[in-house]
Amino acid sequence: MKRVRIGNGCGFWGDNLDAPIRLASAGRLDCLTLEYLAELTMSILAVQRQKAPSAGYASDSPAVLGRLAPILREQPNLRIVTNAGGMNPRRCAEKARSILEEHGLAKRKIGIVSGDDLMPRLKELLAAGHTLNHMDGGEPLAMILDKVVSANAYLGAEPIVQSLERGANVVITGRVADASLTVGPAAFEFGWGFGSADLNRLASATVAGHLIECGAQATGGLWMNADFETRLAQVGYPIAEMSEDGSFTITKPEGSGGAVNFETVSEQLLYEVADPAKYYTPDVIADFTSVTLTESAKDVVAVTAARANGNPDSYKVSIAYRDGYMSAGTLVIAGPNAADKARRSGAIILEKLRQAGVWFAESHIEALGAGNCVPGVVASTGEPAEVVLRIAVRDANRNHVERFTKELAPMVTSGFAGTTGYTTGRPPVREVFAYWPALIAKSAVTAAVEIL
Repeated sequence: MKRVRIGNGCGFWGDNLDAPIRLASAGRLDCLTLEYLAELTMSILAVQRQKAPSAGYASDSPAVLGRLAPILREQPNLRIVTNAGGMNPRRCAEKARSILEEHGLAKRKIGIVSGDDLMPRLKELLAAGHTLNHMDGGEPLAMILDKVVSANAYLGAEPIVQSLERGANVVITGRVADASLTVGPAAFEFGWGFGSADLNRLASATVAGHLIECGAQATGGLWMNADFETRLAQVGYPIAEMSEDGSFTITKPEGSGGAVNFETVSEQLLYEVADPAKYYTPDVIADFTSVTLTESAKDVVAVTAARANGNPDSYKVSIAYRDGYMSAGTLVIAGPNAADKARRSGAIILEKLRQAGVWFAESHIEALGAGNCVPGVVASTGEPAEVVLRIAVRDANRNHVERFTKELAPMVTSGFAGTTGYTTGRPPVREVFAYWPALIAKSAVTAAVEIL
């Protein structure tokens, strides 16, 4: 039976820069995926593009492609599928084109997938009756329309397949669903369609994509039982080896660090899942409760029996909008009653600001080291010798937030004994981008495929 090896060398923008090169070198892959995008990432890229029309894509990706170029020369059949295009897939592709040419790979084709960016069409879509109501509260998008900075539909795997069918060696997309980066090359290699006949196979590929999309989270990263013997400094990134019937195994490059076992795979399987019987993607609604995991060998977990639970008729839309300003600062409080002093110090800072006529829509005080990072989950054992006071504020008034940044350092001489940690200077003021999830009918969105 034909098998296809798809490895993911990047779980987010900011992941380990060496991981894609190590995985491509040792993974014996048919396709390397690189997943850069998250909801916050899209809003950051949107603001970057507003400032510079040539920006708006994952700026780490060209350097990664340059380091992958010698491997692509040695492995001419290796394909790359990535959503590094973000808000500007065309510019990202043009940059990739120049890098491939520099490395003597001018004949390699680059596919561009776009059509996810709904920002220029928002008023048109609203006028046509696509309300884009908030998925949780039901509020209409019109109430914050003037604050929106980005609106992107999560496209599926079909345009990726179309790019590969047209000979693309590298596919660069805007916003597609994370799992679709894996579903696309699997469907292409096996000739699966997107109708009812192949829904179960698409569901299996969706499970595979979900398991590898966060990089090392499936191979020992954040594993509850990881120890020094897990060798996380050499952690290998995940590989899904798929068969035509949809069954697959999860593994990692031989000799790499980390671990692939029942625990690491099942922990990732349930990551960011609401209803495990209905995991919605643009390609299929996957039923995770049908999945069977079996440790078939060391660092190899076999996954079988994934089933579809329907076919969605809408795309999820990730919308970001401006929602004021925030800042967060820290101080170290050491000595007796450190946790209590830290909380009181935070209250003192807010009281001083109120006396100066400064208030906030939201504020939050934490004594890190005393159980505040995960309250109610990890119990504090005894009185800590020192804690980190973290205090954060948010408000629509930037001047109020700016004033807050000037009130932490005075606590070093006017606060409790044992207060220190001011040497990093005043914390920065940052713009807040709030998240607005919505749905839109698939008929309202058209994916575009271009070969550069």
